[in-house]
Amino acid sequence: MSEDKWKKKLTPEQYAVMREKGTEKPFSGKLLNNKEKGKYTCAACGNVLFSSDTKFDTKNNPGLEGWPSFEDAIPGSIEYREDNSGGMHRTEVVCAKCKSHLGHLFDDYSTKTGKHFCINSCSLDFRKK
Repeated sequence: MSEDKWKKKLTPEQYAVMREKGTEKPFSGKLLNNKEKGKYTCAACGNVLFSSDTKFDTKNNPGLEGWPSFEDAIPGSIEYREDNSGGMHRTEVVCAKCKSHLGHLFDDYSTKTGKHFCINSCSLDFRKK
């Protein structure tokens, strides 16, 4: 899809985050405190990304609280890219289907998988079970 079409489809915040690799303000996302059962999908294309069973609270993770966090992704739903922006070395997480920026992956040995997907809420939609 062309960037002009993405601009028409997405909200200005979604476009800044998903297409320009921005970050939403912490604690501002509509899905941060969602406790319902279901699936989290890409807000741009609808690709199923995460299960609510892998979502966890980040109150004890300084610097990573304020965004929806997951222990694991649906297999094949995301891609990983090296991100050295802002003077940091991180792993970017993008949707495997439309290549939109979702957030970042960090090591977190407090989770069952040792992974911490820190995802922008505006990059997600939710399908209730």
